[in-house]
Amino acid sequence: MNIRREERKRAAIEKQIDENLRKVYEQESSQDVPDRFLSLLQRLREQE
Repeated sequence: MNIRREERKRAAIEKQIDENLRKVYEQESSQDVPDRFLSLLQRLREQE
């Protein structure tokens, strides 16, 4: 099904974005990604 393929593709893209954001943040800081930033990402995903 094309719908499932698109869902898997979107999930893979979101995972890659999350991983890249963590890498960038970790390069700039030794701390974890702030909860407020993770919350913002979640809210953005829910709007789609």
